[in-house]
Amino acid sequence: MSRVAAPGAPPTRARRSVRSLVAAVAMLASTGGALAGCALVPGSVTPVAETEFTNELAIPPLAPSKVVDGTRVFSLTAQEGVTEFRPGVETRTWGFDGSHLGPTLRAERGERVAVEVANDLDEPTSVHWHGMHLPAAMDGGPHQEVDPGATWRPTWEIDQPAATLWYHPHPHGATEQHVYRGLAGLFLLDDDASRTADLPSTYGVDDVPVIVQDKVLDDDGQLELKDDGGEPGTLGDVVMTNGTVGAYQEVTTERVRLRLLNGSTARTYQLGFADREMDLVATDGGLLDAPVPIDDIRLAPGERAEVVVTMSQGETTRLRSVEADLGSVAAPFAMGANDAFDVLELRAADELAPSPKPAWGASEHATADALHEADASVTRTFELDEKRINGRSMDMGRIDEVAELGSTEVWEVHSTVPMPHSFHVHDVQFEVLSIDGDAPPPELTGRKDTVYLESGRDYRLLMRFDDYADPDMPYMYHCHMLMHEDAGMMGQLVVVGPGQEAGAPPSHGQRTGSGGVDAHQGHH
Repeated sequence: MSRVAAPGAPPTRARRSVRSLVAAVAMLASTGGALAGCALVPGSVTPVAETEFTNELAIPPLAPSKVVDGTRVFSLTAQEGVTEFRPGVETRTWGFDGSHLGPTLRAERGERVAVEVANDLDEPTSVHWHGMHLPAAMDGGPHQEVDPGATWRPTWEIDQPAATLWYHPHPHGATEQHVYRGLAGLFLLDDDASRTADLPSTYGVDDVPVIVQDKVLDDDGQLELKDDGGEPGTLGDVVMTNGTVGAYQEVTTERVRLRLLNGSTARTYQLGFADREMDLVATDGGLLDAPVPIDDIRLAPGERAEVVVTMSQGETTRLRSVEADLGSVAAPFAMGANDAFDVLELRAADELAPSPKPAWGASEHATADALHEADASVTRTFELDEKRINGRSMDMGRIDEVAELGSTEVWEVHSTVPMPHSFHVHDVQFEVLSIDGDAPPPELTGRKDTVYLESGRDYRLLMRFDDYADPDMPYMYHCHMLMHEDAGMMGQLVVVGPGQEAGAPPSHGQRTGSGGVDAHQGHH
């Protein structure tokens, strides 16, 4: 039986153990002949359906804004709608300022921004600015839910490197459902380095957003969120890019920049091209020191990467997700590791405008932004099991960790169970210092806010808590497999200033009531 889960409903699947999972998939494996009769991809119980790439890629529009008293003001409205994923079939969906997904917000480092968030849904939601450095009260986590009919207006100053960030709901216990229904969008940041970089930069032409998601559609074409206990959550057989199934993009330049976002709730992708390398130019938190040639890149839910692809006149190629390296998980064939499928077709024009090789200089902020392990004064340890962190489930009224303003810390993170987990920390961009004592691979050398955790391996993350202290309002850290997050795999951290002690957040969150505006600014 499948359903779209009711918000706040106790997830029975969260109580299932790894042992029961392994037993279940072992039983599936023993019925290999029967599975073959169901036209499943060999070695997989989560196949993706083949599709024709005949639909032009939808490009999320750039969100309009206005500057009022020195603040760039955006507006977003969460609303219901219908979307045709299949021709002639109306699927009930949610979106921001439309039926599905949302516009792309864009701002410069040094700008002050505000976003007027209106909720036209019939239940509370929130908008979390994933990857953004900002006051905890503006973060849009479970403590800033917006009631139906209400408006929330967070405001903050952009003070971090150019990067591809994104926004999505974060209501306690209902994040998976809200993202799955379609509430998500990109938030692009620019700075002095990105403005002068030799990189494709015309949005929607040679600088293309690529939001990859998977869905399950029932016989009536409606979204299903499976409730069958499968790990790490719903793995859909329909893959879409920017909400387009079977998408193609016309390429008119020698090089095209793809801003990749894994916007799925559970599936991990291994994205690349069968016939060429890509230049990796940026990860979650911004530009690398230099381009890195790669064949493919693994992206867990919430992770981003920017790649530059070189094209020749008149040719066609496809961005493809090959079999994902999930590490030592139990029954990888049941967790999407054996699935391979095309995601986006690129069609080069007969004549292509020239593009320079990717190159850029350092930002004027690079020295101040730099992290140094020698500055670390605190080391914290986090163990992730099935649905808990350090043996605890999420409690809205409990502070789990307290950091001091300006402190540099090392977080040692370890997954103890053979299932996929991705670890996300709000407010900061961290560096991966090492994995099992070794230097990270090139694709993990840039700034990150989300990282896939291979089971049994030790990850050391370096981060600094700058600018914002609020002893009463926490930031979150959690697994970004959204079924796990909703089941309680999340903790709370407050940043305190000199002489401050951690307070106690309201156990039911800080809610914005009907028609109200939440003006709590935090402390800078």
